[in-house]
Amino acid sequence: MTALKILVTGAGGFVGEALVFRLLAEREFSPVAALRGASRLCGLCPVVHFDLTNLKTLPPLDDVQVVIHTAARVHIMDEKSADALAEFRKVNVEGTLRLAKHAVKAGVKRFIFISTIKVNGETTGLGRPFTADDDPKPLDPYSISKYEAELALTQLAKNSGMELVILRPPLVYGPRVKGNFLRLLNALRVGVPLPLGAIHNQRSLVSVENLVSLIIHCIDHPAAANQTFLVSDGEDLSTTQLARRLSKALGNRAILLPVPEWCLNLLASILGKKAAVQRICESLQVDIGKNSELLSWAPPVSTDKALRRTASFYQQELTK
Repeated sequence: MTALKILVTGAGGFVGEALVFRLLAEREFSPVAALRGASRLCGLCPVVHFDLTNLKTLPPLDDVQVVIHTAARVHIMDEKSADALAEFRKVNVEGTLRLAKHAVKAGVKRFIFISTIKVNGETTGLGRPFTADDDPKPLDPYSISKYEAELALTQLAKNSGMELVILRPPLVYGPRVKGNFLRLLNALRVGVPLPLGAIHNQRSLVSVENLVSLIIHCIDHPAAANQTFLVSDGEDLSTTQLARRLSKALGNRAILLPVPEWCLNLLASILGKKAAVQRICESLQVDIGKNSELLSWAPPVSTDKALRRTASFYQQELTK
């Protein structure tokens, strides 16, 4: 049996690298890593240079049957561009569409696009999760560019016959995680008192292992063609619960101060940090029932196991 040749863009990133390592462990797949610089993958599988921000270059797609596109221009905390949306569009829309058209010409059968739950919106009412078929409501330049890419890819797929799969993950965590999740790990490790002891929201997260599992499930599943899926661990946590369970995974006890949410919101207004507190206090839930119905897929790794693996890797890195 010939292994399925798969190109993974963004293979030097958090999700892309984890995906390639998993594909290498499966005999039926032959991954090609497309990335911008040096990588731990060099020597383990074919590696090609591909920079999504360079609109003059495209990766070779000889015999590639599936493209999994994880590369993107993501959130930039200190955005300096006067027109942030134009910068996001240049990479996430124009760059993605150029790659997809290149894939069509090369005869690629399926294009899997890793989008974002922010296409659906920023928050949900408690107990009223987003579904894959909800009307999109992207609000910031990043999510708007991702949604515009989805629309362009959908039209291209209709006109060309190349199958399209869109996945919209919420916050992704796991070994090598960065950003706010890493900052939370750092604070919990050293025992910094955090004002997170009285937050009663519900947020969906997804471990990188569960996201990779769904991506692989969508590589050749017939029912995945031309569908959009949301993804999560299947268990929603409040910010308070997340901090406590992550602290437990680290082997210590979190110091969480029971500061009322109204107080956090007031402080955020004074300091101009409304968006940051929104992510801490408001709910964002997703319904993954469609994944079970169409794909017979369920998250293989529990939230607690994924948190333990994340904490264990984090602690091992500290000893190096």
